[in-house]
Amino acid sequence: MTNPEPVFDKNGQLEQVQEVLLNGEQVIAVYDAIGVGTGFIGLTDRRVIFMDKSFVGKEEALTSVPYSKISAVSLVSNRSFAGQFFSSGKIAVHIGTHIQEVEFRGDKKTKHVHDVIMHYSTV
Repeated sequence: MTNPEPVFDKNGQLEQVQEVLLNGEQVIAVYDAIGVGTGFIGLTDRRVIFMDKSFVGKEEALTSVPYSKISAVSLVSNRSFAGQFFSSGKIAVHIGTHIQEVEFRGDKKTKHVHDVIMHYSTV
């Protein structure tokens, strides 16, 4: 599941994730988010990292969630007229009673995030 080189949308976001890596941790992907609270989602071989720019006031929050704490991951969709399920580009990560939603440009990113989380949370 890991790639030799991480997949990413913006170099600055990749650098932010790289700055908080633990010893031996590898980045898999960093995808830019769109919509309310835009930031990004980072996926490593140990955890999911959320950058939320809509934190209290004008603060930003970089939140790390180990895969073992994720109870479910949902693909959120507005089915298109063509019937493609992944057309919305939105994912919901369930962490205890909290749900963190992230919307992406493009359906392939949504599917990739889903698949990585499922892989590492069930291994």
